[in-house]
Amino acid sequence: QVQLVESGGGLVQPGGSLRLSCAASGRIFRIDDMGWYRQAPGKERELVATITSGGSTNYADSVKGRFTISRDNAKNTLYLQMISLKPEDTAVYYCNAKIFPRSATVWFTYWGQGTQVTVSS
Repeated sequence: QVQLVESGGGLVQPGGSLRLSCAASGRIFRIDDMGWYRQAPGKERELVATITSGGSTNYADSVKGRFTISRDNAKNTLYLQMISLKPEDTAVYYCNAKIFPRSATVWFTYWGQGTQVTVSS
């Protein structure tokens, strides 16, 4: 059983910072691309940032220069450092990973349960 568990969300004032974490656990053989997505009320889920197993990153234009995605491959953990947060960053943030489980024959895409980020004064 493989699962992704996010943490680090919360309430922060505009201009503040938060660091999200996403820990992958279970019978994991290998992890490929990982990413963060978010979904605001009444809106579709959107890509925030992605990172390859080699460390190459990609960001949505709306977060470039403010968010930094990183990963610790030894810990199977994904991070999202967010600074200069704006009210429009308010959303549920989900992590996503392409994982090859032990004893499997194909790759699977997994999602975490989500963590709420609220930016408000």
